[in-house]
Amino acid sequence: MIKEIEIVCPPGQQEDVEALKKIAGTSLNIPPQKITALKILKRSIDARGRRVIYRMQVQVFMDEIYTPEPFTINYPDIKTSKPVIIIGAGPAGLFAALQCIELGLKPVILERGKDVKQRRRDLANINKQGLVNPESNYCFGEGGAGTYSDGKLYTRSTKRGDVNAVLKTFVAHGATEDILIDARPHIGTNKLPQIITSITESILNAGGEIHFDTKVTALLVEYGKIKGVQLASGEKINADAVILATGHSARDIFEMLHRQNILIEAKPFALGVRIEHPQEIIDQAQYHCEHRGPDLPPSYYNLVEQVDDRGVFSFCMCPGGIIAPCATEAEEIVVNGWSPSKRNNPFANSGTVVQVNLKDVAGDENDPLRMLRFQHRIEKLAFKAGGGDLVAPGQRMIDFVENRLSADLPENSYLPGVRSVELKEIVPGWINERLRKALPAFGKKMKGYYTNEAILVGVESRTSSPVKIPRDKETLQHPQVAGLFPCGEGAGYAGGIISAAIDGINCAIAASKL
Repeated sequence: MIKEIEIVCPPGQQEDVEALKKIAGTSLNIPPQKITALKILKRSIDARGRRVIYRMQVQVFMDEIYTPEPFTINYPDIKTSKPVIIIGAGPAGLFAALQCIELGLKPVILERGKDVKQRRRDLANINKQGLVNPESNYCFGEGGAGTYSDGKLYTRSTKRGDVNAVLKTFVAHGATEDILIDARPHIGTNKLPQIITSITESILNAGGEIHFDTKVTALLVEYGKIKGVQLASGEKINADAVILATGHSARDIFEMLHRQNILIEAKPFALGVRIEHPQEIIDQAQYHCEHRGPDLPPSYYNLVEQVDDRGVFSFCMCPGGIIAPCATEAEEIVVNGWSPSKRNNPFANSGTVVQVNLKDVAGDENDPLRMLRFQHRIEKLAFKAGGGDLVAPGQRMIDFVENRLSADLPENSYLPGVRSVELKEIVPGWINERLRKALPAFGKKMKGYYTNEAILVGVESRTSSPVKIPRDKETLQHPQVAGLFPCGEGAGYAGGIISAAIDGINCAIAASKL
């Protein structure tokens, strides 16, 4: 007999099988010895009450044998199959490639950046010397921005495709099975590179192609149909289907499309700062205790406030994480955050941003690149304020709200360093004023949040793409170019690893119908 029930346990028992059997036995009014196995379906932390607990949805096997599901995928040989060009090796591109293989198509991935091993050297140069390689950085290279985004896998895109299938693919390539059950699944930046490499090996072993250091400079279009791409080397590669999955930071791709008179549109996005607290402040607020202890993970938060008819919200919250320099060009500052798998760094950071609408940005309403240019201007202002070498402008939280230059800055995780600056000199006034009103309001929602122990680091500007590449809702093809499939975050159809992966899968399925 198999029954599905919810059980509750204190921290420390969530992985203790015998303790969980006793709890399940009590719930079902049976001796725990009758329970042959437990399968955890979902697991979450409930910190709403004074006592923090784990809630778990479990299958209880009574006098039944439970056989764990094997997580292996056997991909067919597609070496001589019809090619599909995929531009970009981020989550959208890689999952599009895997889906192509399952459908009997040969993916040919063209990635401007380097493989994971070579990419590490460029990241070290960014963090230690403030030097940005525009083709290999936190955004460009094997796995795209996803490789160093820390692998947050929770998503609201459940209606777009099979989220569980994506999670199982990660498990098949080395991720822990915990991501299948945790309410907020997370892999960790230290583990993601190996998993991404395993995925690319699957693609290559099946007969697909992956070309690193390979930059696309033009699309080949004849009579409204895609015919292939041209590379920076001058080489041309032909195919009847091109999946464009270049991510939200490939500005040259947007400029290329505009130059070729291929329709793109300006798109709203969000902009603000990254805010970092000592992790213990967040733990005390969320867990209602002086010390978190070893049986609970570092806590997270999710905050939103309506200020002057505009949303101000936390974004990409990283418990036990670091703030990372994510510029893709020289003389710009872009910050993001990530966490290792254990989330054991002493700080907690989150983007805190304000929605930027089309009407907020001056310029020609018919210019599809005006939001991109606005984004870039702010990033260059942040670089200038920091003084160079990727030093970022920073300000203590209460000092920011009270319009006061910080006399000094707290210890923080941003490796290139921070410089005390009044952030109102960088962030546009209407964003600055909404942030100033929102932060004390956040402090009322979460005890301890509003404090001068927290630092604001500018700027958080790559929350989503400032450009949208239109596509038909049914065929997923560009309305002007048959066979061109705008895909993922860069095209405006995803917002994270899982939604990008699902969009890649959907585009591959659409490409198979040509």
